[in-house]
Amino acid sequence: MTDLSGKVALITGAGQGVGQGIALALAAAGAKVAVTGRTLAKLEGTSALVNERGGEALAIAGNVKDAASLADMVAQTVERFGGLDILVNNAQEVPNGKLLDVTDEAFLAGFESGPLASFRLMKLAHPHMAARGGGVIVNLASSAGIRWDMTGYGAYGAVKQAMRVLTRAAAAEWGRQGIRVLTIAPHAESPGLKWWIANNPEEAEAFFRTIPLGRIGKLEEDIGRAVAALCSSDLGYLTGATIPLDGGQANFD
Repeated sequence: MTDLSGKVALITGAGQGVGQGIALALAAAGAKVAVTGRTLAKLEGTSALVNERGGEALAIAGNVKDAASLADMVAQTVERFGGLDILVNNAQEVPNGKLLDVTDEAFLAGFESGPLASFRLMKLAHPHMAARGGGVIVNLASSAGIRWDMTGYGAYGAVKQAMRVLTRAAAAEWGRQGIRVLTIAPHAESPGLKWWIANNPEEAEAFFRTIPLGRIGKLEEDIGRAVAALCSSDLGYLTGATIPLDGGQANFD
């Protein structure tokens, strides 16, 4: 079983969905977790689940599009738990729609909440990880960036592909300091995916047929536990890669 005892993790967008699943799995593996997002009540719900299982969690409300808020998230985490070993950049506003329908504001919000927020948090986390001899950063991308048909996914795919580039750069620049940086591209039973399925039933049916394992990933069991494993010393030689946690659908080669 994955052992992350003594590790400290910060997960953005952890009030529900994939972020919550990852937080629960990291805590189950022994890590202390700081869960962040915009809605304190949801974060407190995640923290309560962690605490009920015997873990330790800190809920920090904030806005990933605000630089000062990001700095506060890291500062509170380090003050409470004494350091930072794992950063999961999960929060993301999604600029969905065809190119002519996506507004500048929505596109910018996608970049501000995704790549820019991740860029800022990675730099904020860096000195704390370096001081502890290393750490792991996990960025979230999407197979939307390499879809066979990009219709309606161009803006979202562009935002998520930027995350992969940041991963590669940080892995190359920070590897000698023991900092590993990875990207995951999950299909999971998140509220966002459930909304998409409900509003695009025909496309969703076709989508499911392209998943070799024939199902969507479970938030904690499939996605969260995979992230916990990636953060462990057992996979300590893996960095700079995109791991498609999607039941075998995508090919990121």
